[in-house]
Amino acid sequence: MEQQPIPMVDLRAHFAPLREEILAGIGHLLDQTAFILGAEGRALEAEIADYLGLAHGIGCASGTDALLLALRALDIGPGDEVIVPTFTFIATAEAVRYVGATPVFADVDEHYFCVSAETVAPLISPRTRAIIPVHLYGQAAPMPELLDLAASHDIPIIEDMAQAIGARLDGKRVGGFGRIACVSFFPSKNLGGAGDGGMVFTQDDALAQRLRGLRNHGSWQTYHHEVLGYNSRLDEMQALILRKLFRQLDSYNEGRRRAASLYDAALADLPLRLPARRAGAEHVFHQYTIQVEGRDALRARLQAEGIASGVYYPIPCHQQQAFADLPPRPCPTAEQLKNTVLSLPMFPELQAAQVERIAGVIRAHLRGG
Repeated sequence: MEQQPIPMVDLRAHFAPLREEILAGIGHLLDQTAFILGAEGRALEAEIADYLGLAHGIGCASGTDALLLALRALDIGPGDEVIVPTFTFIATAEAVRYVGATPVFADVDEHYFCVSAETVAPLISPRTRAIIPVHLYGQAAPMPELLDLAASHDIPIIEDMAQAIGARLDGKRVGGFGRIACVSFFPSKNLGGAGDGGMVFTQDDALAQRLRGLRNHGSWQTYHHEVLGYNSRLDEMQALILRKLFRQLDSYNEGRRRAASLYDAALADLPLRLPARRAGAEHVFHQYTIQVEGRDALRARLQAEGIASGVYYPIPCHQQQAFADLPPRPCPTAEQLKNTVLSLPMFPELQAAQVERIAGVIRAHLRGG
C-alpha cells in the first residue's frame, strides 16, 4: 500500500478539532458586522499581552508590518542603522529598509542559529538605532548578553519572535526582554491564523499609544491624522480564529517538543547535527532543523519518498539581490549553514509513526541504503 505523504505542516489536522467552533464564531461576526478594530481583536491583544507578562498588544496586518510599526514608533528612519541577523527570513531586514534605515547584517551562532553579543558588538556604530535579534526556529536568542550590550550603548532592542511565541529563557517568555516585540500569525507559525496577521507588544504606555495610531492611518481621533501611518489592522475574523487557537498554544508547543524528542532519539546515532537547546531555554520548535553534509541529496531522497523538508534559509540576507547596494559583509557561519541546514516536518499533530518513517529514510540514505 502506498504511504501517505508527510507535509511540513498539516494545517488540515491542526484546524479540524476547532472547525465547527470557528465556523460558528464567524457566523456570529457576520451577524454583528463588526469586522475591524472590534471586541475580538481587543480581547486577543489583552490575552496574549497578559500571557507574555506585558501591558500592551497592538494587532496589525502581518508580522512584517509589526516590525515596520515598531521601527516607526521608535522614530527610526533615513541615516539610521539597525543591526539584524543575516540568517533569517528577509522580513526583518526588509522592514528596516521600508523606514529608510540601513540594515547591518550580523552573523549567527552555528549551534543556536541566533545572533550573539559577540557577532553584534563589532557592528555597533554612532548611527546604530536598534538591534533586532530573531528567536530563530523557536529557540530563544541570548537575551541577557544582548541586553547588557545594548544598554551599554543606550540602544533599544526589538525582539522578532515570529517563530517563537511561548518560548522561554531563564523562566521568562521571549517578547518580554526588549523595548518592543513583534510576532507573526502567518498560518504555519506556532500560533498561526487562517491568513496574514501580526502583533506588536510593549510595556511602554506611550509607545503603545503611538503604535495604535500608526497602524490606523496615523489617526488617534477619527479623521484627524497627525502623521502618515498605515492601513495595518488585524481584522476581527483572524482575531476570532486566533483567540480559539491561542487557548491551545501551550499544548501545541508541547506537541512540538514531544515530536522533537522523538526525532532526537530516532536520529541520535547518525552522522548529522541535531538541534541544540540553549541552557535555561524552553525551545518551541517552529522548525526542527538538522545540519548534515550532502543536504541536497538527502532532501531529494526524502522528496522521492513523499516526505517534505525545507531549507531555511538557502540565501542569507546579506547575499540577497535586494541588498546588493550595501557594502559586502562576510558572514562565514551563515554562509556555511545555508549549505547544511535541513528542516524536517514539524507540527503539533506529528505522529510517532511518521517520525519513525522520516528517520528511517534518513538512516537508509546516510548509510547507503
